[in-house]
Amino acid sequence: MKSWRVQEAKARFSEMLDACVTEGPQLVTKRGAEAAVLVPVDQWRRIEAEGRPTLKDLLLADEPCFDIPIPQRGGARRRPPPVF
Repeated sequence: MKSWRVQEAKARFSEMLDACVTEGPQLVTKRGAEAAVLVPVDQWRRIEAEGRPTLKDLLLADEPCFDIPIPQRGGARRRPPPVF
């Protein structure tokens, strides 16, 4: 993966885009720190699809995929009923 400084990426974006399509992901750095990655669209769609489970996957999973906080019962005070 080739690394591009942000100034270089802005000045030569078309070249960076061509390199992304032909060579694969391109890394952009800002002040020496990794900031972003330019990836080909087909690779991005594959990554995005792998990271998002389908509804079927969620419903058929053996374990819950996330925790839902359930409050303790009986801790809330109730108002007395209104008197008419």
